[in-house]
Amino acid sequence: MQGATLSRWTMSYFALACLMLVAGQGLMLAGYGYPAVAVSAPETLVLVHILAIGWLSLLMAGALLQFVPVLIARPLVGGRFAAPALLLIVAGLGALVGGFVALSGAIDLPLALLPLGGGLLLAGFVLLAAVLAATLLAARPLPLPARFVAVGLSALVGAALVGFAFTLALSGTSDNLLLVRLVADGVDLHAALGLGGWLSVTALGVSYRLLAMFLLAPEAERPTSRIVWWAASLAIGLVAACIPVVLLAASGVTALFAAAFLLTLAAVLLYGGDVVHLYRSRKRKQAELNIRATFAAFGALLLSVALLNLPGVRAGEGLAAVVYLFVFGWLTGLGLAQLYKIVAFLTWLEAYGPVLGRAPVPRVQDLVDEGRGRVLFWFYYGAVAAATLALFAEASGVFRAAVLVQLAATLGLIGELIRARRLCIVPKALRAPVGMVRPHLFLPTFVSRR
Repeated sequence: MQGATLSRWTMSYFALACLMLVAGQGLMLAGYGYPAVAVSAPETLVLVHILAIGWLSLLMAGALLQFVPVLIARPLVGGRFAAPALLLIVAGLGALVGGFVALSGAIDLPLALLPLGGGLLLAGFVLLAAVLAATLLAARPLPLPARFVAVGLSALVGAALVGFAFTLALSGTSDNLLLVRLVADGVDLHAALGLGGWLSVTALGVSYRLLAMFLLAPEAERPTSRIVWWAASLAIGLVAACIPVVLLAASGVTALFAAAFLLTLAAVLLYGGDVVHLYRSRKRKQAELNIRATFAAFGALLLSVALLNLPGVRAGEGLAAVVYLFVFGWLTGLGLAQLYKIVAFLTWLEAYGPVLGRAPVPRVQDLVDEGRGRVLFWFYYGAVAAATLALFAEASGVFRAAVLVQLAATLGLIGELIRARRLCIVPKALRAPVGMVRPHLFLPTFVSRR
Protein backbone atom coordinates (compact mmCIF):
# COMPACT_ATOMS: atom_id res chain seq x y z
CA MET A 1 0.00 0.00 0.00
CA GLN A 2 2.55 2.54 -1.22
CA GLY A 3 2.05 6.10 0.03
CA ALA A 4 -0.72 5.19 2.47
CA THR A 5 -1.04 4.99 6.23
CA LEU A 6 -3.79 3.49 8.34
CA SER A 7 -6.82 5.76 8.41
CA ARG A 8 -7.69 6.92 11.92
CA TRP A 9 -11.48 6.73 11.47
CA THR A 10 -12.09 3.95 8.96
CA MET A 11 -12.96 1.34 11.60
CA SER A 12 -15.41 3.76 13.24
CA TYR A 13 -17.18 4.25 9.90
CA PHE A 14 -17.26 0.48 9.43
CA ALA A 15 -18.62 -0.19 12.92
CA LEU A 16 -21.46 2.32 12.60
CA ALA A 17 -22.23 1.04 9.09
CA CYS A 18 -22.59 -2.53 10.37
CA LEU A 19 -24.92 -1.37 13.14
CA MET A 20 -27.10 0.39 10.56
CA LEU A 21 -27.20 -2.76 8.40
CA VAL A 22 -28.42 -4.79 11.36
CA ALA A 23 -30.97 -2.09 12.24
CA GLY A 24 -32.30 -1.96 8.68
CA GLN A 25 -32.73 -5.69 8.39
CA GLY A 26 -34.26 -5.79 11.86
CA LEU A 27 -36.89 -3.26 10.78
CA MET A 28 -37.72 -5.36 7.71
CA LEU A 29 -38.04 -8.45 9.87
CA ALA A 30 -40.44 -6.56 12.16
CA GLY A 31 -42.62 -5.67 9.17
CA TYR A 32 -41.63 -2.00 9.12
CA GLY A 33 -41.64 -0.38 5.68
CA TYR A 34 -42.15 -2.07 2.34
CA PRO A 35 -43.79 -4.54 1.61
CA ALA A 36 -46.03 -3.97 4.64
CA VAL A 37 -46.69 -0.40 3.41
CA ALA A 38 -46.31 1.38 0.07
CA VAL A 39 -42.90 2.06 -1.45
CA SER A 40 -43.49 5.82 -1.08
CA ALA A 41 -44.68 5.62 2.55
CA PRO A 42 -42.64 7.48 5.21
CA GLU A 43 -41.90 4.17 6.94
CA THR A 44 -40.25 2.88 3.77
CA LEU A 45 -38.27 6.11 3.48
CA VAL A 46 -36.94 5.52 7.02
CA LEU A 47 -35.79 2.03 6.03
CA VAL A 48 -34.31 3.11 2.70
CA HIS A 49 -32.22 5.90 4.19
CA ILE A 50 -30.96 3.84 7.11
CA LEU A 51 -29.62 1.35 4.56
CA ALA A 52 -28.49 3.74 1.82
CA ILE A 53 -26.86 6.32 4.11
CA GLY A 54 -26.28 4.53 7.40
CA TRP A 55 -24.99 1.28 5.93
CA LEU A 56 -23.81 1.70 2.36
CA SER A 57 -22.61 5.31 2.39
CA LEU A 58 -20.75 5.03 5.70
CA LEU A 59 -19.18 1.79 4.49
CA MET A 60 -18.06 3.39 1.23
CA ALA A 61 -16.81 6.53 2.99
CA GLY A 62 -14.73 4.52 5.45
CA ALA A 63 -13.25 2.45 2.64
CA LEU A 64 -12.37 5.52 0.57
CA LEU A 65 -10.63 7.23 3.48
CA GLN A 66 -8.31 4.22 3.60
CA PHE A 67 -7.99 3.29 -0.06
CA VAL A 68 -8.04 6.55 -2.03
CA PRO A 69 -4.43 7.13 -0.86
CA VAL A 70 -3.69 3.58 -2.05
CA LEU A 71 -5.18 4.30 -5.49
CA ILE A 72 -2.91 7.30 -6.06
CA ALA A 73 0.07 6.41 -3.80
CA ARG A 74 -0.29 9.69 -1.92
CA PRO A 75 -1.26 10.45 1.70
CA LEU A 76 -4.78 11.55 2.60
CA VAL A 77 -5.24 15.34 2.55
CA GLY A 78 -7.29 16.79 5.40
CA GLY A 79 -7.74 13.51 7.24
CA ARG A 80 -8.59 15.44 10.43
CA PHE A 81 -11.97 16.29 8.88
CA ALA A 82 -13.00 12.63 8.67
CA ALA A 83 -14.40 12.66 12.22
CA PRO A 84 -16.46 15.88 11.79
CA ALA A 85 -17.85 14.49 8.52
CA LEU A 86 -18.86 11.29 10.32
CA LEU A 87 -20.58 13.25 13.09
CA LEU A 88 -22.46 15.42 10.58
CA ILE A 89 -23.63 12.40 8.58
CA VAL A 90 -24.79 10.44 11.64
CA ALA A 91 -26.53 13.48 13.14
CA GLY A 92 -28.12 14.27 9.79
CA LEU A 93 -29.36 10.71 9.37
CA GLY A 94 -30.88 10.78 12.86
CA ALA A 95 -32.71 14.03 12.16
CA LEU A 96 -33.85 12.84 8.74
CA VAL A 97 -35.24 9.60 10.16
CA GLY A 98 -37.00 11.62 12.86
CA GLY A 99 -38.52 13.79 10.15
CA PHE A 100 -39.83 10.80 8.24
CA VAL A 101 -41.30 9.38 11.46
CA ALA A 102 -43.03 12.74 11.98
CA LEU A 103 -44.31 12.58 8.42
CA SER A 104 -45.83 9.16 9.13
CA GLY A 105 -47.70 10.49 12.16
CA ALA A 106 -46.40 7.72 14.42
CA ILE A 107 -44.77 10.20 16.82
CA ASP A 108 -45.47 13.89 17.22
CA LEU A 109 -42.18 15.37 16.08
CA PRO A 110 -41.52 18.64 14.23
CA LEU A 111 -41.32 18.36 10.45
CA ALA A 112 -38.43 20.82 10.65
CA LEU A 113 -36.28 17.77 11.37
CA LEU A 114 -36.42 16.96 7.65
CA PRO A 115 -34.55 20.05 6.35
CA LEU A 116 -32.30 19.96 9.42
CA GLY A 117 -31.32 16.39 8.60
CA GLY A 118 -30.97 17.14 4.91
CA GLY A 119 -28.74 20.14 5.64
CA LEU A 120 -26.51 18.20 8.03
CA LEU A 121 -26.19 15.34 5.56
CA LEU A 122 -25.34 17.75 2.75
CA ALA A 123 -22.67 19.39 4.92
CA GLY A 124 -21.23 16.02 5.98
CA PHE A 125 -21.08 14.58 2.50
CA VAL A 126 -19.65 17.78 1.00
CA LEU A 127 -16.94 17.79 3.68
CA LEU A 128 -16.16 14.13 2.99
CA ALA A 129 -16.10 14.76 -0.77
CA ALA A 130 -13.81 17.77 -0.26
CA VAL A 131 -11.29 15.68 1.70
CA LEU A 132 -11.24 12.97 -0.94
CA ALA A 133 -11.24 15.42 -3.87
CA ALA A 134 -8.30 17.34 -2.39
CA THR A 135 -6.44 14.04 -2.07
CA LEU A 136 -7.21 13.11 -5.68
CA LEU A 137 -6.11 16.52 -6.95
CA ALA A 138 -2.68 15.90 -5.44
CA ALA A 139 -2.08 13.18 -8.03
CA ARG A 140 -2.68 14.21 -11.61
CA PRO A 141 -3.12 12.59 -14.05
CA LEU A 142 -5.38 10.27 -12.08
CA PRO A 143 -5.07 6.51 -12.51
CA LEU A 144 -8.21 4.89 -13.87
CA PRO A 145 -9.63 3.55 -10.55
CA ALA A 146 -9.33 7.04 -9.05
CA ARG A 147 -11.27 8.51 -11.98
CA PHE A 148 -14.17 6.22 -11.09
CA VAL A 149 -14.03 7.61 -7.55
CA ALA A 150 -14.09 11.18 -8.89
CA VAL A 151 -17.29 10.45 -10.83
CA GLY A 152 -18.80 8.78 -7.78
CA LEU A 153 -18.05 11.79 -5.58
CA SER A 154 -19.73 14.10 -8.10
CA ALA A 155 -22.82 11.87 -8.02
CA LEU A 156 -22.74 11.90 -4.20
CA VAL A 157 -22.88 15.69 -4.06
CA GLY A 158 -25.67 15.69 -6.67
CA ALA A 159 -27.71 13.12 -4.74
CA ALA A 160 -27.24 15.06 -1.48
CA LEU A 161 -28.36 18.33 -3.11
CA VAL A 162 -31.48 16.71 -4.58
CA GLY A 163 -32.22 15.06 -1.26
CA PHE A 164 -31.94 18.38 0.57
CA ALA A 165 -34.36 19.91 -1.93
CA PHE A 166 -36.79 17.07 -1.19
CA THR A 167 -36.67 17.82 2.55
CA LEU A 168 -37.54 21.48 1.94
CA ALA A 169 -40.65 20.53 -0.02
CA LEU A 170 -41.79 17.58 2.11
CA SER A 171 -41.54 19.59 5.33
CA GLY A 172 -43.49 22.51 3.91
CA THR A 173 -40.51 24.80 4.40
CA SER A 174 -40.81 25.83 0.77
CA ASP A 175 -43.69 25.58 -1.69
CA ASN A 176 -41.57 26.60 -4.66
CA LEU A 177 -43.01 25.13 -7.85
CA LEU A 178 -39.64 23.78 -8.98
CA LEU A 179 -39.21 21.87 -5.73
CA VAL A 180 -42.73 20.47 -6.01
CA ARG A 181 -41.94 19.19 -9.51
CA LEU A 182 -38.68 17.68 -8.29
CA VAL A 183 -40.43 15.79 -5.49
CA ALA A 184 -43.16 14.58 -7.84
CA ASP A 185 -40.88 13.30 -10.62
CA GLY A 186 -37.33 13.23 -9.26
CA VAL A 187 -37.30 10.26 -6.89
CA ASP A 188 -35.88 7.91 -9.52
CA LEU A 189 -33.02 10.22 -10.42
CA HIS A 190 -32.23 10.77 -6.71
CA ALA A 191 -31.97 6.98 -6.27
CA ALA A 192 -29.96 6.58 -9.49
CA LEU A 193 -27.42 9.20 -8.45
CA GLY A 194 -27.05 7.63 -5.02
CA LEU A 195 -27.19 3.88 -5.65
CA GLY A 196 -25.86 3.97 -9.19
CA GLY A 197 -23.47 6.91 -9.30
CA TRP A 198 -22.09 7.33 -5.80
CA LEU A 199 -22.13 3.74 -4.58
CA SER A 200 -21.83 1.58 -7.69
CA VAL A 201 -19.48 3.61 -9.89
CA THR A 202 -17.19 4.16 -6.91
CA ALA A 203 -17.35 0.44 -6.05
CA LEU A 204 -16.33 -0.48 -9.60
CA GLY A 205 -13.28 1.77 -9.45
CA VAL A 206 -12.10 0.64 -6.02
CA SER A 207 -12.69 -3.02 -6.91
CA TYR A 208 -10.34 -2.78 -9.89
CA ARG A 209 -7.53 -1.97 -7.44
CA LEU A 210 -8.58 -4.29 -4.62
CA LEU A 211 -9.12 -7.32 -6.86
CA ALA A 212 -5.70 -6.85 -8.44
CA MET A 213 -4.10 -6.38 -5.01
CA PHE A 214 -5.75 -9.36 -3.33
CA LEU A 215 -5.38 -11.68 -6.35
CA LEU A 216 -1.77 -10.58 -7.01
CA ALA A 217 -2.78 -9.79 -10.60
CA PRO A 218 -1.24 -7.24 -13.03
CA GLU A 219 -2.75 -3.76 -12.69
CA ALA A 220 -2.23 -2.53 -16.26
CA GLU A 221 -5.11 -0.48 -17.69
CA ARG A 222 -7.06 -2.26 -20.42
CA PRO A 223 -8.99 -0.55 -23.24
CA THR A 224 -12.18 -2.17 -21.95
CA SER A 225 -11.60 -0.65 -18.50
CA ARG A 226 -11.45 2.81 -20.02
CA ILE A 227 -14.65 2.11 -21.95
CA VAL A 228 -16.32 1.05 -18.69
CA TRP A 229 -15.37 4.41 -17.17
CA TRP A 230 -16.66 6.37 -20.16
CA ALA A 231 -19.92 4.40 -20.31
CA ALA A 232 -20.54 4.75 -16.57
CA SER A 233 -19.68 8.46 -16.60
CA LEU A 234 -21.99 9.11 -19.54
CA ALA A 235 -24.79 7.15 -17.88
CA ILE A 236 -24.50 9.29 -14.74
CA GLY A 237 -24.35 12.40 -16.92
CA LEU A 238 -27.62 11.41 -18.59
CA VAL A 239 -29.26 10.90 -15.20
CA ALA A 240 -28.01 14.31 -14.05
CA ALA A 241 -29.40 15.81 -17.27
CA CYS A 242 -32.84 14.66 -16.13
CA ILE A 243 -32.82 17.25 -13.33
CA PRO A 244 -33.38 20.35 -15.52
CA VAL A 245 -35.83 18.36 -17.65
CA VAL A 246 -37.89 17.57 -14.54
CA LEU A 247 -37.67 21.14 -13.25
CA LEU A 248 -38.93 22.50 -16.59
CA ALA A 249 -41.69 19.85 -16.74
CA ALA A 250 -40.42 18.89 -20.18
CA SER A 251 -40.56 15.49 -21.85
CA GLY A 252 -37.57 13.22 -22.35
CA VAL A 253 -36.87 11.78 -18.89
CA THR A 254 -37.96 8.28 -19.94
CA ALA A 255 -35.68 8.30 -22.98
CA LEU A 256 -32.72 9.63 -20.97
CA PHE A 257 -33.18 6.94 -18.32
CA ALA A 258 -33.49 4.21 -20.95
CA ALA A 259 -30.22 5.34 -22.57
CA ALA A 260 -28.52 5.53 -19.16
CA PHE A 261 -29.57 1.98 -18.28
CA LEU A 262 -28.41 0.69 -21.66
CA LEU A 263 -25.00 2.27 -21.14
CA THR A 264 -24.89 0.82 -17.64
CA LEU A 265 -25.56 -2.67 -18.97
CA ALA A 266 -22.72 -2.29 -21.49
CA ALA A 267 -20.40 -1.07 -18.74
CA VAL A 268 -21.31 -3.98 -16.46
CA LEU A 269 -20.71 -6.55 -19.21
CA LEU A 270 -17.30 -5.09 -20.03
CA TYR A 271 -16.48 -4.83 -16.34
CA GLY A 272 -17.31 -8.51 -15.96
CA GLY A 273 -14.84 -9.28 -18.73
CA ASP A 274 -12.16 -7.27 -16.91
CA VAL A 275 -12.83 -9.18 -13.68
CA VAL A 276 -12.48 -12.52 -15.50
CA HIS A 277 -9.19 -11.30 -17.01
CA LEU A 278 -7.87 -10.30 -13.57
CA TYR A 279 -8.87 -13.68 -12.16
CA ARG A 280 -7.20 -15.64 -14.95
CA SER A 281 -3.98 -13.60 -14.78
CA ARG A 282 -3.65 -13.87 -10.99
CA LYS A 283 -0.46 -15.13 -9.34
CA ARG A 284 -2.32 -16.32 -6.25
CA LYS A 285 -3.37 -19.86 -7.20
CA GLN A 286 -6.19 -20.24 -4.66
CA ALA A 287 -8.60 -17.30 -4.54
CA GLU A 288 -9.54 -16.38 -0.98
CA LEU A 289 -13.09 -16.31 0.34
CA ASN A 290 -13.59 -12.57 -0.12
CA ILE A 291 -12.96 -12.98 -3.87
CA ARG A 292 -15.22 -16.00 -4.24
CA ALA A 293 -17.99 -14.26 -2.27
CA THR A 294 -17.60 -11.20 -4.49
CA PHE A 295 -18.46 -13.21 -7.62
CA ALA A 296 -22.01 -13.73 -6.32
CA ALA A 297 -22.31 -9.95 -5.91
CA PHE A 298 -21.15 -9.46 -9.51
CA GLY A 299 -23.83 -11.91 -10.63
CA ALA A 300 -26.48 -9.94 -8.74
CA LEU A 301 -25.23 -6.73 -10.38
CA LEU A 302 -25.49 -8.17 -13.88
CA LEU A 303 -28.93 -9.67 -13.31
CA SER A 304 -30.41 -6.57 -11.69
CA VAL A 305 -29.06 -4.19 -14.36
CA ALA A 306 -30.33 -6.50 -17.11
CA LEU A 307 -33.78 -6.51 -15.52
CA LEU A 308 -33.76 -2.72 -15.13
CA ASN A 309 -33.34 -2.47 -18.89
CA LEU A 310 -36.80 -3.99 -19.33
CA PRO A 311 -39.39 -1.20 -19.75
CA GLY A 312 -41.97 -3.16 -17.78
CA VAL A 313 -39.68 -3.42 -14.76
CA ARG A 314 -38.84 0.29 -14.86
CA ALA A 315 -42.57 0.99 -14.99
CA GLY A 316 -43.03 -0.79 -11.68
CA GLU A 317 -43.52 -4.50 -12.43
CA GLY A 318 -41.23 -6.11 -9.89
CA LEU A 319 -39.14 -2.95 -9.52
CA ALA A 320 -38.96 -3.24 -5.73
CA ALA A 321 -37.67 -6.81 -6.01
CA VAL A 322 -34.98 -5.78 -8.50
CA VAL A 323 -33.89 -2.88 -6.29
CA TYR A 324 -33.72 -5.30 -3.34
CA LEU A 325 -31.46 -7.60 -5.38
CA PHE A 326 -29.32 -4.62 -6.37
CA VAL A 327 -28.98 -3.30 -2.80
CA PHE A 328 -28.52 -6.60 -0.95
CA GLY A 329 -27.13 -8.85 -3.66
CA TRP A 330 -24.73 -6.42 -5.33
CA LEU A 331 -23.89 -3.55 -2.98
CA THR A 332 -24.29 -5.28 0.39
CA GLY A 333 -22.88 -8.58 -0.87
CA LEU A 334 -19.82 -6.79 -2.23
CA GLY A 335 -19.49 -4.75 0.96
CA LEU A 336 -19.61 -7.75 3.29
CA ALA A 337 -17.25 -9.77 1.08
CA GLN A 338 -14.65 -7.03 0.96
CA LEU A 339 -15.06 -6.15 4.64
CA TYR A 340 -14.18 -9.77 5.41
CA LYS A 341 -10.75 -9.18 3.87
CA ILE A 342 -10.23 -5.48 4.55
CA VAL A 343 -10.84 -5.71 8.30
CA ALA A 344 -8.43 -8.64 8.58
CA PHE A 345 -5.87 -6.89 6.38
CA LEU A 346 -5.96 -3.58 8.28
CA THR A 347 -5.94 -5.39 11.62
CA TRP A 348 -2.87 -7.36 10.52
CA LEU A 349 -1.07 -4.16 9.51
CA GLU A 350 -2.07 -2.51 12.76
CA ALA A 351 -1.08 -5.38 15.03
CA TYR A 352 1.94 -6.89 13.33
CA GLY A 353 3.29 -4.09 11.14
CA PRO A 354 5.57 -2.81 13.95
CA VAL A 355 7.30 -6.21 14.32
CA LEU A 356 7.55 -7.31 10.68
CA GLY A 357 11.03 -8.68 10.05
CA ARG A 358 11.81 -8.81 13.78
CA ALA A 359 9.56 -11.66 14.93
CA PRO A 360 7.47 -14.45 13.41
CA VAL A 361 3.99 -13.14 12.53
CA PRO A 362 0.82 -14.82 11.22
CA ARG A 363 -0.45 -14.47 7.67
CA VAL A 364 -3.47 -12.26 6.98
CA GLN A 365 -5.47 -15.45 6.29
CA ASP A 366 -4.71 -16.63 9.82
CA LEU A 367 -6.95 -13.87 11.23
CA VAL A 368 -10.14 -15.40 9.77
CA ASP A 369 -11.86 -18.78 9.67
CA GLU A 370 -12.78 -19.21 5.99
CA GLY A 371 -14.69 -22.43 6.63
CA ARG A 372 -17.14 -20.66 8.93
CA GLY A 373 -17.27 -17.60 6.69
CA ARG A 374 -18.03 -19.69 3.61
CA VAL A 375 -21.14 -21.18 5.24
CA LEU A 376 -22.34 -17.73 6.32
CA PHE A 377 -21.96 -16.31 2.82
CA TRP A 378 -23.90 -19.26 1.38
CA PHE A 379 -26.74 -18.57 3.81
CA TYR A 380 -26.60 -14.83 3.13
CA TYR A 381 -26.79 -15.01 -0.67
CA GLY A 382 -29.36 -17.80 -0.52
CA ALA A 383 -31.55 -15.66 1.73
CA VAL A 384 -31.18 -12.64 -0.59
CA ALA A 385 -32.28 -14.78 -3.55
CA ALA A 386 -35.26 -16.12 -1.60
CA ALA A 387 -36.28 -12.64 -0.42
CA THR A 388 -36.05 -11.29 -3.97
CA LEU A 389 -38.25 -14.08 -5.33
CA ALA A 390 -40.71 -13.53 -2.47
CA LEU A 391 -41.01 -9.85 -3.41
CA PHE A 392 -41.66 -10.81 -7.03
CA ALA A 393 -44.37 -13.21 -5.84
CA GLU A 394 -45.74 -10.68 -3.32
CA ALA A 395 -45.37 -13.30 -0.56
CA SER A 396 -44.73 -11.12 2.50
CA GLY A 397 -44.54 -14.06 4.94
CA VAL A 398 -41.87 -15.82 2.89
CA PHE A 399 -40.06 -12.50 2.52
CA ARG A 400 -39.82 -11.99 6.29
CA ALA A 401 -38.65 -15.58 6.78
CA ALA A 402 -35.89 -15.00 4.22
CA VAL A 403 -34.93 -11.72 5.92
CA LEU A 404 -34.62 -13.61 9.22
CA VAL A 405 -32.03 -15.94 7.66
CA GLN A 406 -30.33 -13.00 5.97
CA LEU A 407 -30.10 -11.11 9.27
CA ALA A 408 -28.73 -14.18 11.06
CA ALA A 409 -26.04 -14.60 8.39
CA THR A 410 -25.20 -10.90 8.59
CA LEU A 411 -24.81 -11.09 12.36
CA GLY A 412 -22.59 -14.13 11.92
CA LEU A 413 -20.35 -12.29 9.44
CA ILE A 414 -20.11 -9.26 11.72
CA GLY A 415 -19.14 -11.64 14.49
CA GLU A 416 -16.34 -12.92 12.28
CA LEU A 417 -15.12 -9.34 11.79
CA ILE A 418 -15.05 -8.85 15.56
CA ARG A 419 -13.13 -12.11 16.01
CA ALA A 420 -10.60 -10.90 13.44
CA ARG A 421 -10.18 -7.61 15.30
CA ARG A 422 -9.72 -9.51 18.56
CA LEU A 423 -7.17 -11.88 16.97
CA CYS A 424 -9.23 -14.80 18.32
CA ILE A 425 -8.40 -17.15 15.44
CA VAL A 426 -4.64 -16.50 15.24
CA PRO A 427 -2.60 -19.48 16.53
CA LYS A 428 -1.43 -18.81 20.08
CA ALA A 429 2.22 -19.26 19.15
CA LEU A 430 2.00 -16.30 16.73
CA ARG A 431 -0.72 -14.20 18.34
CA ALA A 432 1.29 -11.86 20.54
CA PRO A 433 4.99 -11.52 19.64
CA VAL A 434 6.97 -8.97 21.63
CA GLY A 435 6.38 -5.49 20.22
CA MET A 436 3.05 -6.16 18.52
CA VAL A 437 0.19 -3.70 19.04
CA ARG A 438 -3.15 -5.14 20.15
CA PRO A 439 -5.82 -3.25 18.19
CA HIS A 440 -8.91 -1.68 19.69
CA LEU A 441 -12.24 -2.93 18.38
CA PHE A 442 -13.46 0.24 16.64
CA LEU A 443 -10.47 2.62 16.53
CA PRO A 444 -7.05 1.75 15.10
CA THR A 445 -4.28 1.83 17.66
CA PHE A 446 -1.64 2.79 15.08
CA VAL A 447 -2.61 6.09 13.47
CA SER A 448 -0.95 8.75 11.38
CA ARG A 449 -1.27 12.49 12.00
CA ARG A 450 -1.63 13.09 8.27
